[in-house]
Amino acid sequence: MLTELISDYAVKILESTGYAGAAFLMALESMIFPIPSEAVMPFVGFLVADGRWQLGPAVLATTAGSLLGSLASYALGFYGGKAAVDSIGKYLLLNPRDLAWAERFFGGRNGAWAVFVARFIPIVRHVISIPAGVGRMPLGAFLLVTAIGATLWNGFLLYCGLRLREQWAAVLTYGHHIDLGIGVVLLLVLAFYLKSRLSQRRNT
Repeated sequence: MLTELISDYAVKILESTGYAGAAFLMALESMIFPIPSEAVMPFVGFLVADGRWQLGPAVLATTAGSLLGSLASYALGFYGGKAAVDSIGKYLLLNPRDLAWAERFFGGRNGAWAVFVARFIPIVRHVISIPAGVGRMPLGAFLLVTAIGATLWNGFLLYCGLRLREQWAAVLTYGHHIDLGIGVVLLLVLAFYLKSRLSQRRNT
C-alpha cells in the first residue's frame, strides 16, 4: 500500500538522521526546494507519539530549520536583488517587474503580515522570503514573524501526526482512498509544472 510505504520510508529517514535531519528537511522546505512540510512534520509527530522523540526538541529543531531556510532565501533576495530574480526567477514564476512591487510592499506596513500569512499557504511559503529580502524588509521583523508562523504551522502538522498515529489502523483500512488522493495531487502538481514551463517558453 502506497500510504504505508511512504510513512515507513519517511519515519526511517527521520529515525536515522534524528532532530538534525528533521531540521535540515524543514530548512529545505523553507527555501525553493520542493519538500512540503506536510510530508515531514506528520511523521515527526509519529515519532513523538511512539515515544522515540521528545515533543520540545522536535518543535525547536524543526522551527530552527524553517528559520534558517527562510533566512537563506531572504539573504538571496537581499544581496542578489535583480540578479537573483533573473537567475532563478523563471523557476519560481518571478520576473524583474516583481522587484519594484517587492520593494514597495515589503518596505511598508504589510510586509510582516504577508510573511506571517505565507507560512500557512502551500508553495507560497517556499518563495515568500526572497521578495521579502528584495524589498529590504527589516530583518528583526522578518525573523520574528517567520519564527512565530513556522512554529504554529509546524506544531499544527506535528499534532496532526500525533492524532493520525493513534488512528493509524483506521487509516490503513481506508488506505486505498488515500492512495488515490495522493495520486491525484501528484498529477495536479505535474500539470501545474508543465503549464508553467509552457507559459514561460511562450513569453521568452
